[in-house]
This record gives sequence, C-alpha cells and structure tokens, in this order.
Amino acid sequence: MCPVGEWQKSSYSGGDDGNNCVELAMTSDGIALREGDTPEGMVVVTREVMSAFLWIVKSSAGSRS
Repeated sequence: MCPVGEWQKSSYSGGDDGNNCVELAMTSDGIALREGDTPEGMVVVTREVMSAFLWIVKSSAGSRS
C-alpha cells in the first residue's frame, strides 16, 4: 500500500536533519503514519480512527495541570 499523496511532516518536528518527526500521507485506505528516522515502517489508519484520536488528544490537552 503506497501513499497517494506526498508525505507531510509535523509542524512540531525538530532538528535540522529532518529525521526527528512524524509524517502523514493520504492513501486509498486512509492515512499512513511513519517516523522520519524509520521511513520504511508505517501504519495506516482510517480517517475515522485518526479523527477520534485527534479529538481525544485535543480534549485531554485542556485537562492538564
């Protein structure tokens, strides 16, 4: 399963080498995620799963002390 779109780096990526990041790409089955330093490994999730994950992250960010 190959990404349909180009890999997009997280806006929170650090360092000058570009390998300390999370990258996303659209696929025909959903959204592919990989680490910049291990680009050969990726996981693909559905858009619904990604949406639920992001909702949980955003809602829990406000509850930190």
